[in-house]
Amino acid sequence: MQALRREGAHSRRTREALNPPFQLQRNLFVLQIPFLRVIRGRNRMSVERTTVYFEKPGKENTAETLKIARDAAIERDIDTVLISSTTGWTALEALKVFEVNGLNIIFVTHQTGYRGPGMQLMPPETRKKLEEAGAVVYTGTDVLTGSVDVGMSRQRPPKTAPQEGRLPHIVPPVSAIVAHTLRLFSQGVKVCVEIALMAADAGLVSVDKPVVSVAGSHAGSDTAMVITPASSNRIRELKIHEILAKPL
Repeated sequence: MQALRREGAHSRRTREALNPPFQLQRNLFVLQIPFLRVIRGRNRMSVERTTVYFEKPGKENTAETLKIARDAAIERDIDTVLISSTTGWTALEALKVFEVNGLNIIFVTHQTGYRGPGMQLMPPETRKKLEEAGAVVYTGTDVLTGSVDVGMSRQRPPKTAPQEGRLPHIVPPVSAIVAHTLRLFSQGVKVCVEIALMAADAGLVSVDKPVVSVAGSHAGSDTAMVITPASSNRIRELKIHEILAKPL
């Protein structure tokens, strides 16, 4: 399942005459999207990229998504790849794909307590194995789904009036609005943005150059993006440059 690569205008027209640009290949769609083009007589530059759309979200797209992310980082001279991993399964799969390529790999986990009080979903032995392989494993606050405002909206003291308990559903916190807006694209898009914010907050990535961010829909990976990170308190400075892959 190879993504379509950059090609000349003549060969592209020939290919599109034989095959429509929207194609079904096994479990994924490949859509050739020309974002910009060179316009004669104007000082404009353009580039064509490929976006891969998976037919369904899920764990089965992990290997393909990781390869897309790796190839995109190498082709664009991006030195850092962020990968969301909850239990460590995706992270261990990523070690196979990113082996010996000089990229800076950062795995971002859920915050401790996300699933239950004091609970960390990535086992310590998995974290140790990843770190021994040269990767960075970061655990911090899930800035869109685990911060104080989200906690206040989810947790209602037993004696709180029912009317007060309904208030967060009437006026949701801004972080929840941002998260739900990003989920309109896919769950993975939300997480790709979230881990870029988390890594920037921790000082693990530069806010002046892009990274490749990889995430998924509850298990595995099915979404990859090129993002220039920003700290969560400067979220409007975050830039989404490309969606490399996502589920339909």
